[in-house]
Amino acid sequence: MGDRWHVEVDRSVCIGSGMCVLTAPGGFALDTARQSHPTAPETDANEKVLEAAEGCPVEAITITLAHGGEVVFPPEE
Repeated sequence: MGDRWHVEVDRSVCIGSGMCVLTAPGGFALDTARQSHPTAPETDANEKVLEAAEGCPVEAITITLAHGGEVVFPPEE
C-alpha cells in the first residue's frame, strides 16, 4: 500500500471485545480497563489493521491517512 495511517480508537465506544487484538496482533492492545488502543498511533498501511477496524463490533476504530487526514475507514456514506 505504501501509505502511512493514523489509527484511533474511540474509547467511549470501545466495549473491549478484543477482536482487534486477535485480528491484528501487535497493532492493538487492551489496557487494564479492557479498552483498546493502537500500539502505535501512526503506522504503515496494513491489511490486518484494516481488517481489525472492519471487524470491530461497535465500529470504534478510525483510520485516516497520516498526511492529509483523508478517511480510510470507516467509509464515508
